[in-house]
Amino acid sequence: MLIDQILLQIFYKLNNERTINAAYHLLRGKRSGQTIQDVGLFKLYPYFGILRKLAKPSFDDGVSRLVDRDLLKVEESGYFTVTSAGHDELKKLEIPFYDGWHYRGNEHVFFARLSLIIQTLSYQTAGHKYFLPVQRDEQTQAWCRGFLMDTQFHRQTLQEPLYEEMLSTLENAHLSEQQRQLVLNRLSGAHVAGVAWQQMSVQWQLPELDCQLLFISALHSWLEEIRQQQPFYLSKMTGDIRVENVLTGSAYQTAQLYMQGYTLEQISHMRQLKMSTIEDHIVELAMNEPHFDIRFFVKEADELAVQEATQTYMTKKLKVLREVLPHLSYFQIRLALARGEE
Repeated sequence: MLIDQILLQIFYKLNNERTINAAYHLLRGKRSGQTIQDVGLFKLYPYFGILRKLAKPSFDDGVSRLVDRDLLKVEESGYFTVTSAGHDELKKLEIPFYDGWHYRGNEHVFFARLSLIIQTLSYQTAGHKYFLPVQRDEQTQAWCRGFLMDTQFHRQTLQEPLYEEMLSTLENAHLSEQQRQLVLNRLSGAHVAGVAWQQMSVQWQLPELDCQLLFISALHSWLEEIRQQQPFYLSKMTGDIRVENVLTGSAYQTAQLYMQGYTLEQISHMRQLKMSTIEDHIVELAMNEPHFDIRFFVKEADELAVQEATQTYMTKKLKVLREVLPHLSYFQIRLALARGEE
């Protein structure tokens, strides 16, 4: 199962330095300081938030399957070890492309817009003025109404260029034929309903969750191709889909104040937040902004010492690194790790 492969890859990268639940929070895109920092520290950007509605029992079932196959051992504490069989399995994995860090579930917003527009144009071509919209969300409906009015769809000149843009971008995106079919089968038109996940599961002989994961991967790849080609109509649909400011809202506010010249102590007082929270924000900034200068907080020699210690002791656990480098604070160690994972 694809979900099992993704879980195994995540557990391998976490390297037994977090509990099992860290993977669950990652897949759901939890916006906590710990999860955000884990993304950067363990290079888990592809998988952040790709299953925002993942139920805990489904996650637990995936973990149980890995344990039953002797690919993973889980301790009562929640910590885990990828077994030698698990390491062998990792070499055979072929996980499709994901960019959860930059899309964060917005791929579904794009597809909701596209599906309603396609449905509208299909009914227009068939000569029907009224139909039950496939998307009930009022915000999606309002966005599509604005798009259709702006493109003067009543002239019936939108169908052909939009079809050509879809054809070109889907053909050039790095998708399997199965993924293309999954995407197209989800679209609805005049007298044609989109295929339900359960039906797809039977058709492709895959678990429903795997069908959804292949669909999400297909959307990420397609969105990247649209971003490269910049076709006129599809670009209008995707202009606000990719998250460019990847900082959490609170971290962004801290970053703005810091860039204005305020000290961390001043920011803590101004925002009425604990110093540890402000430090979390600065670490998040260091992980996501390559031009951020950490030299005010960490000397180059100390940064190198942290990187050497992680390699020597094969760990990124703060407690271990603090024992090895007692002259550095946890904040300094975290900054050095952040910069080391650019």
